[in-house]
Amino acid sequence: MELPNDPVMLMSVINLKLRDFYKNLDELCEDMNLNRQELCAKLETAGFEYNEEQKKFW
Repeated sequence: MELPNDPVMLMSVINLKLRDFYKNLDELCEDMNLNRQELCAKLETAGFEYNEEQKKFW
């Protein structure tokens, strides 16, 4: 699956996947072959940060 380039759409897709399919961000990144630091950096440019407790970006 190709992820959207738009950070808002990307955040939405990642949060949906975290909610429905993965225990945490590390598991998602490993399964989808994503670099966690790059993903977080891209979302941070739009003002989103990952909350480990909530298991989502906001």
